[in-house]
Amino acid sequence: MAKRKPARLRLDTDERRTQLLELGLKLFGDRAYDELSIDDLARAAKISKGLLYHYFPTKRDFYVASLGLAAERLLARVTDTDPFAPPIERLRAGLGRYLAYVHEHGAAYRALFRGGVGSDREVAAIVEETRLVVLGHLIAGMGLADPTRPPPILRVTLRAWIGAVEAASLDWVAEGDLPLESVRELLLEGLIHSIDRALQRIR
Repeated sequence: MAKRKPARLRLDTDERRTQLLELGLKLFGDRAYDELSIDDLARAAKISKGLLYHYFPTKRDFYVASLGLAAERLLARVTDTDPFAPPIERLRAGLGRYLAYVHEHGAAYRALFRGGVGSDREVAAIVEETRLVVLGHLIAGMGLADPTRPPPILRVTLRAWIGAVEAASLDWVAEGDLPLESVRELLLEGLIHSIDRALQRIR
């Protein structure tokens, strides 16, 4: 029986850390990074500063870890589509899941794509990796002969569309004046049109 206690303690620690990260996403999504102090974070979590430091050595570590969790959960939504569905339906499903995450976790999305640590390299790496995974998912669904080397104009087109999705999502979560289905179809139509124009140039 005694040998099982450490595993239980570790589980409690992991659960507590996840709870703190979820709180961090909300706080950093609602307020700028520089506006929040360790005292603010500890008070919101209802724990001592010492205990917060036990999980995260600095405020920046807490922030970066929170963004990492947001990116992980967003990508899990986007890539969880039926691989046997027609390409357009996979796109529609993936985009719908993306927007559903934005709707359900607006603060986390804002924290991830409109963060407050400026040019912090770790934050930039998390955001860029998120974009690259989305890009790879889009390219993989297009049936290219070599999806690892898409035509440059197609790559640029898709990167531009991903940027448009982020901007539209931030506006949508802030204003909330359009239904999810309308935003999804608007963005999907924009993607189809952009891909069509890009392919015309390749031909």
